[in-house]
Amino acid sequence: MRVLGIETSCDDTSVAIYDDKLGIIFDKTLNQDLIHSKYGGVVPELAARAHINQLTFLIKKSISKIQFFNKKKKFKKKNIDAISYTAGPGLIGSLLVGATMGCTLSCVWGIPCIPINHLEGHIFSVMLNKIHPSFPFIVLLVSGGNTQLIRVNGIGEYLILGKTIDVAVGNVFDKIANKLDLKYPGGEKLSKLASFGQNNQYYFPRPMITPMNLNFSFSGLRTYTERIIKNSSKTFQNQANIAKAFEDAVVDTLVLKCSYAIKKTNIKTLIVCGGVSSNVLLRKKLKILLKNLNGHFFFSKKKFCTDNAAMIAYTGFLKFQKYKYSVASSILVNSKWNIV
Repeated sequence: MRVLGIETSCDDTSVAIYDDKLGIIFDKTLNQDLIHSKYGGVVPELAARAHINQLTFLIKKSISKIQFFNKKKKFKKKNIDAISYTAGPGLIGSLLVGATMGCTLSCVWGIPCIPINHLEGHIFSVMLNKIHPSFPFIVLLVSGGNTQLIRVNGIGEYLILGKTIDVAVGNVFDKIANKLDLKYPGGEKLSKLASFGQNNQYYFPRPMITPMNLNFSFSGLRTYTERIIKNSSKTFQNQANIAKAFEDAVVDTLVLKCSYAIKKTNIKTLIVCGGVSSNVLLRKKLKILLKNLNGHFFFSKKKFCTDNAAMIAYTGFLKFQKYKYSVASSILVNSKWNIV
């Protein structure tokens, strides 16, 4: 079975094809960093417009890849068995571009169409690894738009253990990076700057770390850090010291929350996913945590941490196996679609 996946939830345009025998046979993502970097963040209207041209190009490339697997070198609709697309959460304009393309192809080719929750895609991105976890497990989902701790009992069986009450951790990374004069997207650049920081130069608060509370709050830490940056020296070393103290505070908070969730549920299998999951310090400390707890730690390949269609195609395959889907009869999107 082959599933074509489409991801356009924000500013990355991505198309992938998952084959249940061959795995991912096509996977291409085009970002829009050059478009949005001068604005310091994503401009929704520009993102949606860029998706239109990029998505058409990627769909054609994916069809060419399918032709490679077809001995007759002729595309036939039976080469794709289903289409999955990101239906939310995300920017409504961006979502509509991918949804319209997915539903249109579903009707033209006469194949099932599967709307996928973007967060669900991130969760199952780890399943694209050769070694992956078995149910149940705990997920730390950390990205530009989401920060959640989720208990996963099976496909479609989720329980939110904790979530951010204000801003997502990825968003805070980008905001602080901007204040440190690092261009958007700044999360990875901030981590590189932090690697030059010195220990014990600054100490930032770890917000909401009481054991009984699994929710997150980073707005206070953001404001505190912005105040320090405003009133401090602009030398490279001092900027690096601030970046290090900030990153340490965020990572320590995330690790503590994970330890509380593991102890509360007695589930010792942890997955970290989403764009921030590529953070080296976070992975290092979570590995240590799970090793000390005699647990198991899993994370996605770096290329599958950020928004990508491979996770959407694979999640579409999983859901197609469990639920019944038909040819698209309407275009379904929900910019605020919760996972439960």
